[in-house]
Amino acid sequence: MPFELIIGLRYLKAKRKSTFISIITFISTAGVMLGVMALIIVLAVMTGFEEDLKEKILGTNAHIVVVRNGAPMEDYRQVMEKLKGFKGVTAVTPFIYNQVMLSSGKNVSGVVLRGIDVATDRLVTRLSKSVVEGSIDRLEPLMGEGRDSFPGLLVGKELAKHLQLFVGDKVNVISPMGNITPLGMMPRMKPFRVAGIFNTGMFEYDSTLAYVSLGQAQSFFDLGDTVTGVQLKVEDVYHTGELARSINLNMGRDFYARDWMQMNRNILFALKTEKVVMFIILTLIVLVAAFGIASTLFMVVMEKNRDIAILKSMGATGSSIMKIFVLEGLVIGVIGTVLGVASGLLVALNLEPIISIIQKITGQNFFRKDIYYLDRFPSLVVPSDVVLISVTAVLISFIATLYPAWQASRMLPAEALRYE
Repeated sequence: MPFELIIGLRYLKAKRKSTFISIITFISTAGVMLGVMALIIVLAVMTGFEEDLKEKILGTNAHIVVVRNGAPMEDYRQVMEKLKGFKGVTAVTPFIYNQVMLSSGKNVSGVVLRGIDVATDRLVTRLSKSVVEGSIDRLEPLMGEGRDSFPGLLVGKELAKHLQLFVGDKVNVISPMGNITPLGMMPRMKPFRVAGIFNTGMFEYDSTLAYVSLGQAQSFFDLGDTVTGVQLKVEDVYHTGELARSINLNMGRDFYARDWMQMNRNILFALKTEKVVMFIILTLIVLVAAFGIASTLFMVVMEKNRDIAILKSMGATGSSIMKIFVLEGLVIGVIGTVLGVASGLLVALNLEPIISIIQKITGQNFFRKDIYYLDRFPSLVVPSDVVLISVTAVLISFIATLYPAWQASRMLPAEALRYE
């Protein structure tokens, strides 16, 4: 072992009369540990939120949506065949999109009604896997017998709770764009039966979306054989922008394609920006700890000035003296970083049960679904983030050691030993 490292390790343990230095060393190590732990936990939560939100968005929406500018799509079958020819497109399905009101007799709610082709929608979205009660297949046939047989309707879990609906219940769908009568515009209304209840895990979708079959939507909105647009599923969900631009270029001005990132760019950009800002802010904790390391080294240099002078008299170079204190500071930084990584991973990987225990003890709900849009507390540890945090903490600790170590290396033996 190099003598610089041996001496640096010995200097970490202060003499009995200098217990204050060992306390500062402990506080500096704890500061680095807390900073690294906080960074790992916060970035894990932010990454978990981002990935969970992406999963919910892609589970309900298609990767790319193609619509006709300002008009329904009449020749959608030909458009679907043409879109299948683009490289990377794996499945297509038509859809109808409109706003309506649902009335259950107990409550009324404004929702977005989507008409889907059940057979092809399975290939594009994961809606069928989100159904927790009933079945998406019951959208096609009429539900009930005789006069009580009505088309099927799929509603979200939160919407069903608000309207007090269960599978098989009757619900009226009301469109403000109704029929023109001698008395004026009359809203269009049609009864449906709840064929199923889905739960995407995203409050915004579960409380504002309802689905019917494509044929029933065309009939209800009096669209004939037209649709609102076509949804696409692609191979690579993170390179949909290039494909959307290619579709816009080749399909002509009448058509407009948007990918899922473009449709949700505001919230995705906000999450990414918040993650970067939190990393910068929490790095300040490590910087504060770095000042503690620098203060510790300054005090050690003042205490060990006689030792430094003797080492130089025995032939130790300035660079060797500098290495002693750099290594001492790095040991503090590395120990704090290792402890911070261990404690941060322990908390981040078990965050949901920890939050549940805290909520039970305090009786407070820190995670409301109507605010955060999600039904659980996500946490995802990314190895590259852990490496970046560890390297940053050690680097800051290293930089903090340079000036005190440089000051020690410039000490003259004669000056230090003059009054000894």
